[in-house]
Amino acid sequence: MKSALIGAGAMAVHNYARQTEDLDLAVSEPLDRFRRLADDLRKRGFEVELAEPDAQDPLGGVLTVSRGGAGPVQIVNLDNSTFSAGHPRLGRIAVTTSESRPDLPSDIRVVTLPILIALKLYAGGAKSELDVLELLGRNRPVDLGALRELCADLGLRDQLEEVLARVE
Repeated sequence: MKSALIGAGAMAVHNYARQTEDLDLAVSEPLDRFRRLADDLRKRGFEVELAEPDAQDPLGGVLTVSRGGAGPVQIVNLDNSTFSAGHPRLGRIAVTTSESRPDLPSDIRVVTLPILIALKLYAGGAKSELDVLELLGRNRPVDLGALRELCADLGLRDQLEEVLARVE
């Protein structure tokens, strides 16, 4: 199953380190495959907590996986097409366009900066907006034309323009 580093881990890769206790991975899978992943991880000896999605949830579920004293890994399913909720296309793009990085193990892929910004805009809220501002400021120059095009294509143009108005 393809996955991509998101959240604070991805922000650190993109020059914005923030304190966190867990690691977030994104997948974009139908709910039945996501449930099978939870079962497979349990069979391998991991402690797994599955938060199931509902019709109002933009996410297709979250697995919190731990073992021993290690910090938890959250596997976030960005596809909630079971309930026709969320933004499954953004999830697919996040996973399929993720990149390997020379400073990370080869099997860890990270969402690109534009996709990370789009995910933050989609999540919404003050904390996510501040994260976008920090990411933009710490990764200059950012191709704003390409970012605007991506966000317009994903239906996030207004959210991006709101944040950019604070910078310009």
